[in-house]
Amino acid sequence: MSTLSPQQEAYVATIVAAAERDDSIARVLREICALDESVRGGALDVVGGYLRGAGRDVTECLEALRRDEIARRIAERLGPPG
Repeated sequence: MSTLSPQQEAYVATIVAAAERDDSIARVLREICALDESVRGGALDVVGGYLRGAGRDVTECLEALRRDEIARRIAERLGPPG
């Protein structure tokens, strides 16, 4: 059973829908979501630095991916990397 709120589930569904439309997004999300929480945070720091100045939606997505329960749920929906 998910520990996410309905609003968080809707956010996950939006991210997954984008990944389902673009395989390159799905590949990146599978890799990022499969990382340990601390390693994922470091990877997202690098990505965030590269995407500095990106739109608010991108920044919010990166912040959401830092949350273990959200990353875990996305990984469940997209499957393992690979």
